[in-house]
Amino acid sequence: MIIDATDLIMGRLAAFAAKKALLGEKIDIVNCEKAVITGNKYNIYEKYKRKFDLGRNPYKGPFFPRASDRLIKRAVRGMLPYKKEKGEKAYKSIMCYVGVPENFKGQNLETLPKANVSKLNNYKYITVGELSKHLGSKR
Repeated sequence: MIIDATDLIMGRLAAFAAKKALLGEKIDIVNCEKAVITGNKYNIYEKYKRKFDLGRNPYKGPFFPRASDRLIKRAVRGMLPYKKEKGEKAYKSIMCYVGVPENFKGQNLETLPKANVSKLNNYKYITVGELSKHLGSKR
């Protein structure tokens, strides 16, 4: 299953992908930089900056990603029992991409109508691409 993350809420997308991966499907998520995180922009920046600053020691961790595809994959990991065998297998079956790779160009991309940002009644959100640029991503 190939999911287009454009204008999808990150948490709802991650929960859906985790559920499908636990059932044994291979999940590919494209356009990760266009997914959205709801809330006040400055609160989101502070929350993720605090998480990122925890891993300042390069030898210990916890390590937190900057790139938008890695942020989505980390959110999916939070929805999985990744320390158990079934969760580890499901986590390995999920791939996230920035943009649309060449091998997915001709295929139909699915979207999740229930996770679309247009369902929100407030308009406070930022894209994952904006967040990754704020954290200092090079992609």
